[in-house]
Amino acid sequence: MKQNIFWHPVKIKREDRTKLLGRENKVIWFTGLSGSGKSTLAVELALRLHNKSILTYHLDGDNIRHGLCSDLGFSKEDREENIRRIGELAKLFYDAGLFTLVSFISPYRKDRQRARELIGKDFIEVYVQAPLKVCEQRDTKGLYKKAKQGLIKDFTGISAPYEPPENPEIIINTAKEDIDSSVDKLMGILLNEDLDTL
Repeated sequence: MKQNIFWHPVKIKREDRTKLLGRENKVIWFTGLSGSGKSTLAVELALRLHNKSILTYHLDGDNIRHGLCSDLGFSKEDREENIRRIGELAKLFYDAGLFTLVSFISPYRKDRQRARELIGKDFIEVYVQAPLKVCEQRDTKGLYKKAKQGLIKDFTGISAPYEPPENPEIIINTAKEDIDSSVDKLMGILLNEDLDTL
């Protein structure tokens, strides 16, 4: 079947779009346990960037599972397919010239690496770090409790593994850093492109 599919050439490239928008863009990939603060950080960062007239789009794990990935469960294979789709989707938003914020547990290193390879040099991995105990305390949805009771299978951090990044560009420890200082840190790095300071 694939031998009958051909890539259709285009005349407008990402560089043309970023020139039109007046700024180079990035994919900021937030990874961490459920309850670590990935989505909270991404939402606040998107707002800060928007307030500076920088076009963004936020891809959130729970939100995407209501639509694009509603057919997937939480087995290892389904999680891999979930992140494969999100990597491809993030690449489309990146190609459109938007700052693309991705907040997914994305528990497996190889899946995050595949997304990094799709995007290239503008992929920024943010490890949102928080101890499991802290994540459980923040669990307003009661998911950790259900997982410990065996009501949720393959729950990351309880009955399924999480592989922390080995060399993330940015680490935010939300057990020690509040939301405002964390977003200040991200803004300073992203807009000054000063990744070597961390």
